[in-house]
Amino acid sequence: MADVQKTFAQAPTIIRREDYSPPAWLVPDVALDFDLGLASTKVHARLDVRRNPDRADREPLRLKGDGITPLDVLVDGEKVNDWQMEDGDLILPLPADAHHVSITTDINPSDNTQLMGLFATNGMLCTQCEAEGFRRITFHPDRPDVLSRYTVRMEGDARTFPVLLSNGDLVEEGETENGRHYAVWNDPHLKPSYLFALVAGDLVVNRDHFTTMSGRKVDLGIFVREGDLERTGHAMTALKNSMKWDEETYGREYDLDIFNIVAVSDFNMGAMENKGLNIFNTRYILADPDTATDNDYDGIEGVVAHEYFHNWSGNRVTCRDWFQLSLKEGFTVLRDQQFSAHMGSEPVKRIEDVRILRAAQFPEDGGPLAHPIRPDSYMEISNFYTATIYNKGAEVIRMMLTMIGAERFRQGTDLYFDRHDGEAATCEDFVRAIEDGGKTDLTQFRRWYSEAGTPHVAATLSHQGDSAVLKLSQTKGAGTEEPAPSEMVIPLRIALFDRATGRNLREELVVLDAPEKTVSFDGFAEAPVLSINRGFSAPIILDSRRDPADLAFLSAHDDDPFSRFEAMQQLMIDHLVGAVSQDGAGDSGHAPLIVDSIAAALDEEGIGRAFLAEMVQPPAESFLGEQMLLIDPAAIHAERARLRTTLATSLQDRWQAHYDACAAIPFSLEPEARAARRLQTVALSYIAAADEDAGADLAFGQFEQANNMTQRLSALATLSHTQSPKREAALDIFYQRYREDALVLDKWFGLQALSLRGDTMEAVRALSQHPDFTLKNPNRVRSLYGSFTANQARFHDLSGEGYRMLADLILTLDGQNAQLAARFVPTLGRWRRFEEQRSAMMRAELERIADKPDLSKDTSEQVLKSLGR
Repeated sequence: MADVQKTFAQAPTIIRREDYSPPAWLVPDVALDFDLGLASTKVHARLDVRRNPDRADREPLRLKGDGITPLDVLVDGEKVNDWQMEDGDLILPLPADAHHVSITTDINPSDNTQLMGLFATNGMLCTQCEAEGFRRITFHPDRPDVLSRYTVRMEGDARTFPVLLSNGDLVEEGETENGRHYAVWNDPHLKPSYLFALVAGDLVVNRDHFTTMSGRKVDLGIFVREGDLERTGHAMTALKNSMKWDEETYGREYDLDIFNIVAVSDFNMGAMENKGLNIFNTRYILADPDTATDNDYDGIEGVVAHEYFHNWSGNRVTCRDWFQLSLKEGFTVLRDQQFSAHMGSEPVKRIEDVRILRAAQFPEDGGPLAHPIRPDSYMEISNFYTATIYNKGAEVIRMMLTMIGAERFRQGTDLYFDRHDGEAATCEDFVRAIEDGGKTDLTQFRRWYSEAGTPHVAATLSHQGDSAVLKLSQTKGAGTEEPAPSEMVIPLRIALFDRATGRNLREELVVLDAPEKTVSFDGFAEAPVLSINRGFSAPIILDSRRDPADLAFLSAHDDDPFSRFEAMQQLMIDHLVGAVSQDGAGDSGHAPLIVDSIAAALDEEGIGRAFLAEMVQPPAESFLGEQMLLIDPAAIHAERARLRTTLATSLQDRWQAHYDACAAIPFSLEPEARAARRLQTVALSYIAAADEDAGADLAFGQFEQANNMTQRLSALATLSHTQSPKREAALDIFYQRYREDALVLDKWFGLQALSLRGDTMEAVRALSQHPDFTLKNPNRVRSLYGSFTANQARFHDLSGEGYRMLADLILTLDGQNAQLAARFVPTLGRWRRFEEQRSAMMRAELERIADKPDLSKDTSEQVLKSLGR
């Protein structure tokens, strides 16, 4: 064996999109043979390699490796010694244009705390290879534009690993000596290495089948640990509904005879779309009424759909390189949003999607980590699994759909799949297919792929004679160095309402594609009321300077549900931002108007309960902070709490009436019952805001009587904020009942970290030492620390203790699970947006993290960018 040489770079290498070149070597076929063990798994890989005819040079074969060492290297069946190691990669000089390369590695899955590559979890073996995890299993080019057909043989102890799964279809299985057995899987479809998957363990399965539109029978399986089988029914239903919807809406039929899902508890991501073998975080598979909330049910349905839809938008057509990540993720997020809207309430789903965008992506776009949906460079690709790539990417594609319509958009997506099936494509390939199929020109629209930042649009409506005149202007927004005129293509759905009757007089799509635009609407003897960016037709920050009375009018009369919700939200935003400001000018006259508007909504007959629950809640504290030049979390919390108290006390009888009406509806998973529980939760929180003792009594009664997790948890959430002795009693009852259920226990940790009580910081510190808390499980870490960082009032305590706690966590996690550690950095990376004292403390903690020797690439990139280095 040759001497192994390693070189450590002094600083993380920056990968640039402009430096892309096709792979020097292609790998059309891969055969993998696994000798499985929890502490030692031997991997024999045979790669059929071919020089790429598109490359004129004759580079040696470079196979990526990360923390692995070759035990044997053979070329065309002969052992060779002229290989070398460079930065963890295996370099092989090969004389001819085609060879068979065989490599043996030995890895320890139990030592893999990074949960990337092949790792052990709860006595089973599992893989996660996106983005660059395959190189932790064996040496390989490990880039998405190297597509291969895979044959996988696994052998192991039949008692330890009775279930052996991989991609594709099962072609052979049997027993060997000494209580061992094997299985051979073959995937006939070309795929990149990041879609490779393997699972081996003691699992039980929920089996079903689906008949495709062409009449093929597909065997379906959801594999879980013993005891979890009864909680897989909802996920199976979601899978079958997804398969049917994708056929009907996009014409996409599943292409293998088997589709399997495996649920694991230790997983960095929500799920992974590996071809034919999706691997899921248990959070997005397991559900029954006693352990899962209505939101959990929705989350499972959406994530199962997302990963299944990837079979075409991600697997059959994959990414040329990781800069094109939004090609698959943005498009697939749009598809899962459409599916969820189809399965539930379209208005409520749209509100939820926009709320997520504003909570996660807008701050990202307005800070040091801003990047286009097709980035230009990165140090560590795992850091680019961001809200910009996913959620903004979906909004950009949704704008194309809005501009050209559903029929032409479908023609464009059909063309995209037909052109690039079995290929590694680019964002440009997708846009060109939409252009050609939709018969449109998107040349200027492409700016959305290359520019970071959220555009700001100013809109004013004036009345001149018999015309309503709409003046629009756009500027580059947060995420850019200086606000300046912009020429993004921004589709704005608008409507004009009659002020006297509330009738929609005119509706159309206005496309703003210049720094300024003026549009006149004739035939208006009286000034109409403007409704703009209806349905959130463009991901922008809108400054429409609408009068509070107009907002109240729209909150009552707008026939676009999202715009109606938006008007009520803006009315509350204007009030709260004004109240927080030093002069308090925005406070005058707004609160009574808000009370009257919400009272009218609560009294309205026929309004949907789920929609009403969204309408009547003030904007989140984090979103309110984004509306201000400098964020003062304490002031924002105080003013929002004051408004909630005003609404609670002024409308106390109405909240109680709605609570009683909703509580009387028996439990079911039907939309009407779910909507009732949603409104009941909101009503209970307002009852407690008006009278804490009465609210605590009502909440504890609901907690004791609840026959489902949604009502039980909403009661506990209300109690968690109070000083009532019933709080501790309920928390203890909940813990004792669910202490053996990891997913439910995550909720118990999270609720306490979200508490608005003054002792929450101390509670989080104590919970971090709880016997059931562990840093090894990403779900548990996110449940405690992720919830705490979302608690604006307590995390941003002026002592700075919250910042120190988070920095300590990042430093501890970095050596164990760098990907998880890095995801906590952006919370501190927003330091420039906060008032001076908090800003200085947040920056100091980032500096402390940056000073850590041997900081991982994942964390280092986030910290350095956050500090502006």
